[in-house]
Amino acid sequence: MTTVRPLNEDEVFNEMKKMVAFIKQEALEKAREIKVKADEEFNIEKAKIVRQESLNIEAVFERKIKQAEVQKRIAQSNHVNKARLRVLQERQQILDSLFEDTQQNILSIPDDQDSYTELMEGLILQGLYALMDSDVTIRVREADVEIAQFGSERASQKFQETVKQQMNISISDNYLPANSAGGVIITSLQGKIVVDNTLEARLEIVKEEMLPQIRYTLFGNSPSRKFFD
Repeated sequence: MTTVRPLNEDEVFNEMKKMVAFIKQEALEKAREIKVKADEEFNIEKAKIVRQESLNIEAVFERKIKQAEVQKRIAQSNHVNKARLRVLQERQQILDSLFEDTQQNILSIPDDQDSYTELMEGLILQGLYALMDSDVTIRVREADVEIAQFGSERASQKFQETVKQQMNISISDNYLPANSAGGVIITSLQGKIVVDNTLEARLEIVKEEMLPQIRYTLFGNSPSRKFFD
């Protein structure tokens, strides 16, 4: 039977050194394992944060780009609208100038007595057909009374030949203003029905009816117009 002898001091010391070395090694490996795990978790968390911040930066960048695009569109739209408004204003000024010149030109129509007499007859006759009444009153400038009398006789004769109806035309002493361009106002039923055939009124009708054609002649087709029928 083998007997176990007690360890001497050197042997105890060596065994203790081995145990310390083993514990130390275990501790180092554990510390290394903890560090590796901590680094891994750190890198994962860091990657998450970096990714999240990148997404945030991208979102901010995209939002700023969209805001810049919206502002650009608004600025462009404002610029286009201002330019279009300036064009419309310039065109309107041209039209106003044209109509003002025309307004001045019609003041000289009565200067040609022959043409004006024929025109007066036509204006009166048109009014008679519009009213279709046998008793009418006409208003003219005081300077046009003689021409109106002659025009009334001829218009009345043509009306009676066409309609087969007697016609009585009286000239009112309530004259049109002397500074008017001329023409005639024809009334019936004691002034309840009125046909305004003054040159100013005829010009307004022409302006309204011919305005699209005038615009086309001066400025061409509108770029925004799609239909021409």
